[in-house]
Amino acid sequence: MDLTKRCMIIEEVCPRGGFAEFHIRDDTGGGGPLGTSNLSLVIRVAYLGPEGTFTEEALRTQADLVAGETIPVRSVPEVFATVERGEAELGLVPIENAIEGAVALTLDVLAFESELLIQREVDLPISLNLCARPGTTLRDVRSILTMPMAVGQCREWLELKLPGVEVRAANSTAEAAQEVSRSRKAGIAAIANAGAAKKYGLKNLATAIEDHDRNQTRFVLLGRGVPAPTGHDRTSIVCFQRSDRPGSLLAMLQEFAARTINLTKVESRPTKHTLGDYCFFIDFEGHVSEPLVADCLRTLAAKQAKVKFLGSYPVAGSGAVARRSAAGKSWRDANSWVDALQAQVRSEDE
Repeated sequence: MDLTKRCMIIEEVCPRGGFAEFHIRDDTGGGGPLGTSNLSLVIRVAYLGPEGTFTEEALRTQADLVAGETIPVRSVPEVFATVERGEAELGLVPIENAIEGAVALTLDVLAFESELLIQREVDLPISLNLCARPGTTLRDVRSILTMPMAVGQCREWLELKLPGVEVRAANSTAEAAQEVSRSRKAGIAAIANAGAAKKYGLKNLATAIEDHDRNQTRFVLLGRGVPAPTGHDRTSIVCFQRSDRPGSLLAMLQEFAARTINLTKVESRPTKHTLGDYCFFIDFEGHVSEPLVADCLRTLAAKQAKVKFLGSYPVAGSGAVARRSAAGKSWRDANSWVDALQAQVRSEDE
């Protein structure tokens, strides 16, 4: 690395179990040798921007990430690219919504374009608002700007309250709010969160317009390496069939069933090769460091399919921390029991 940039990269394990590379920079601006007195650890995190997105809101629930330098970028692929170019150590992107399902673009980049791995997941409750410049009323709205995933989350409300209104796509809900705030057109509104409306000086015309009140989005943190096991982890892979034959998917799934590994998601996506050719995204409980999981992946890759590993990482959600704590105690107790048994084994000379 160019030493004139006065920075180094070190590797360190995050407090929450995730792997990260920390950017160390000289904050003094001086030209002398680097010393411990003038160094500060700054982790750089790219996220789907601009400021005010739900992704930024999810990021701000993670204390260790907020403590670093946050970098908003315009699209999901650009988040991946920013990390891959070394301009950030980590990246945060949406991957799944409770109403609309998977974020296809994120899955496709994970499967076909990037070698980054999932470091952790972050779940965020989602509430959508219709917002516009002050002075605009609901009756005035003739055009709505937002990201396609958000439209699907409030489709019923839109059909009931604003039938026939034009809907245009944006890269994010915050980008939509930003564009509406800058537009001179009358009757234009955005679907975004309350934070974006406030940041860009918009007025909420309607709040909580999502079709289901338990709406949530899952985000994934991307980086390099595999986080240490916590006792309550998830592993994600994508499987490519070696041949399209009856029972090929069943054969893959039986590898998990035979080992009593619980699947949490199975989803198909086109491989981009030919019509009808699909790959399968599979999420399951466990960590690649566990012998049973490792054996399943080994057999799956050897016998059934080409497998791309997407990561083993801590599970998010309510109760996750308590379950990890309980799992850790159970493993410690089990290790102590086995150690005690092994201590009783006689040597050959006895």
